[in-house]
Amino acid sequence: MFYYFLYQLVFKQYGAGSESIFYKGLNVFQYITFRTTWATITALVITLLFGGPVIRKLQRMKIGQEIREELSHEHQAKKGTPTMGGVLILGSVFVSTVLWARLDSLYLWLALGATTMFGIVGFADDYIKIVKKRSLGLTERQKLFGQLLTAAVVWGCLYLLSNYPWNLAIPFFKATAITEYGQAVTWIGPWAYLFFIIFTLLGASNTVNLTDGMDGLAASMTFIAMAALTALTYVTSDARWSSYLDITHKPEAAELTVFCGSMVGASLGFLWYNAPPAEVFMGDVGSLAIGGALGTVAVLTKQEFLLVFIGGIFIIEGLSVMLQVGYFKFTRKTTGTGKRIFLQAPLHHHFQLAGLKEPKIVFRFVIVAILFALFSLSTLKLR
Repeated sequence: MFYYFLYQLVFKQYGAGSESIFYKGLNVFQYITFRTTWATITALVITLLFGGPVIRKLQRMKIGQEIREELSHEHQAKKGTPTMGGVLILGSVFVSTVLWARLDSLYLWLALGATTMFGIVGFADDYIKIVKKRSLGLTERQKLFGQLLTAAVVWGCLYLLSNYPWNLAIPFFKATAITEYGQAVTWIGPWAYLFFIIFTLLGASNTVNLTDGMDGLAASMTFIAMAALTALTYVTSDARWSSYLDITHKPEAAELTVFCGSMVGASLGFLWYNAPPAEVFMGDVGSLAIGGALGTVAVLTKQEFLLVFIGGIFIIEGLSVMLQVGYFKFTRKTTGTGKRIFLQAPLHHHFQLAGLKEPKIVFRFVIVAILFALFSLSTLKLR
């Protein structure tokens, strides 16, 4: 919105040939780095300003967190803390993105749309569990249907409305990227890519959801992962950087940088209220939407494989649950008694039951997440 009004209308119409400092200053609105920076700041400020009123509204509506009985005493103390605070993240991301991005980008609307659709699935799950007092929320089939539908919509838009390259861009191998030197060797076609998109979006969405189990954990992981993804999106959309790094150039992904910046600001602002002791939880409406946003941006920028490193903690948390469940079922079938690998899954609960305090676990996870993010950025030139 600012781009069209201040740059396209005011600057180009009235100030292009002017020597006025005011008009010359408006020229900065054409630059993606400037708009991304201010989208980040805008999302942060919106979250900080509206965080308090949203929390009080959730308290009045008695939308409080339910805690499973098997969790620790430390977790039991959080019972009744307002949840569904993810609506604050979604609202601030949408507003700041619309204010600062160019709105003629299909990729931008795909990212906003997919994030919203995943958020709706999470909202329905939270609403049924907390407001309707049905402890299980949506059934697994209902949740899976909503996520599959979102992934199919993303694929359908790419197939029908864009010139999306259906190749697998694998880190470390520049022959798998579409560059100015030729076609990628990993071209798999749109129909096979549908399953890859489904796997990426559902995996990202559900692993973030599993990570949301401690004060400040999912929000801080989101801040780090989205900061790395902002940098990756920028270099992917810039011809000079993509050519230099031998990665698939996606100029249509430029405005996704603004979206990613908004997500960085919103997650940082939410962390203000979600840091221990948390005043609000994001709920499934926040965690499913954030995971969907990560997965969608990774697909649109051809960074799906790199998402394993960008969101390394999310992947580890998801794998811990899969290993725990798989090993328990296997040992129950073979020995008659189910055994566990971890004291409890996801992994952060294992460390908690092992005696570590929640803030220490979160801070250590933050350190590991930063290492993963730095490694993901380092792979750009390791080709």
